[in-house]
Amino acid sequence: MAVSGPNLLRAGAPWLARQAQQLASGLAVATSLESQRLGLALAGFTTTSAAAHAPAEPATAAQAAASTSAQQAPAAAVEALRRKLAHGPDFSDFVTGQEVVEKYSVEAPSWTAKKRKPDWMKRNKLPGGDKYTDIKAKLRELKLSTVCEEARCPNLGECWGGGDGHTATATIMLMGDTCTRGCRFCAVKTSKAPPPLDPQEPDNVARAVAAWGLDYVVLTSVDRDDMPDGGSAHIARTIRLLKEATRGSLLVEALVPDFQGNMDCVKTIVDSGLDVYAHNVETVERLQSVVRDRRAGWTQSLNTLQRAKEMGAKVTKSSIMLGCGETQEEVVATLAALRSHGVDVVTLGQYMRPTKKHMAVSEFVTPEAFKAYEQIAQDMGFLYVASGPMVRSSYRAGELYITNVLRGRQQQQQGGQEEQQPQQRVEGQQAQ
Repeated sequence: MAVSGPNLLRAGAPWLARQAQQLASGLAVATSLESQRLGLALAGFTTTSAAAHAPAEPATAAQAAASTSAQQAPAAAVEALRRKLAHGPDFSDFVTGQEVVEKYSVEAPSWTAKKRKPDWMKRNKLPGGDKYTDIKAKLRELKLSTVCEEARCPNLGECWGGGDGHTATATIMLMGDTCTRGCRFCAVKTSKAPPPLDPQEPDNVARAVAAWGLDYVVLTSVDRDDMPDGGSAHIARTIRLLKEATRGSLLVEALVPDFQGNMDCVKTIVDSGLDVYAHNVETVERLQSVVRDRRAGWTQSLNTLQRAKEMGAKVTKSSIMLGCGETQEEVVATLAALRSHGVDVVTLGQYMRPTKKHMAVSEFVTPEAFKAYEQIAQDMGFLYVASGPMVRSSYRAGELYITNVLRGRQQQQQGGQEEQQPQQRVEGQQAQ
């Protein structure tokens, strides 16, 4: 499968540069051949002129073949390059060196096979620390759920604990711990008729997060297709209360459902005052029905992300799991589709099978391949990219967002204000 189109112009810049070099080289060779042919012709003309009255000798078969080959070579070289350019770049054109291709992935063992995971899939840091303990105790007290625990995230201790210069983050799951959908990769419980929403949950979440002293919080939720608004009003109220409880200092990311394509629900979330609107496409287009619930969909997800951006979302974000059976070219095409729909931030991580009842892992993608995808996404113009085997949708979300987005924008704003102040003083003096 090839990737082509205007959306990959930025991503394919290195590839196009290489093709331009090849084209220039091909034209140089063509010019050289043409010059040689012309030289031979001129030489023949000189000889003929010098012996104008001599009888002309018929050209040999070898000379005729050489002349024909010299004439066809330039056109063939140019035509071959044109076909390659029209075909478009694939994954191998975006990475340098054979080493990355050879180390793309390793086979995933079966659930029952007594075979260890690759070394890069091991975590050294176990959950612990004062902040981790405080967060867990408060969650139990207020009967709150987190996707960190429900989805058995391997980064729980690292995100909750903070420290080492990293922002402490937590991902709270709203609207209970039971979802109306049944995606094949997800460990969250499912039911057609989940319990009713807890009306005190938004207040409890705001109190808990304010007490923890977090810099950044990620709110996610189960799907509630049984509700007319999909729970969007509940999520929006939680965001507003969080902002009020922290006097606006807390950064809030909301990883929300697709609301079955209801754009009124999307607007409710965007207007709540959140900082990051996130929704995950999860996998490539071809595997949507295999990986996700049948009520989810590729086009539906992309449309909600695009509309959220158009409605005023500061930053939009999505995530892709690798190791579900996708091809390298499909991953690049997915990144291009996200960028063309206005998505600012993308994360790529390795799919991990939560239980033997869930979808099997097709392969373990190497850190080198993740690094290659990171570079491809950066070249496409994403605001920020997190790509690695252990990366999850909200992995170190606070560090990601604060360091790479907010601080940069604050510096730009401060720079603009400093430039405006002298001008304002001059204008004031002129008015006097």
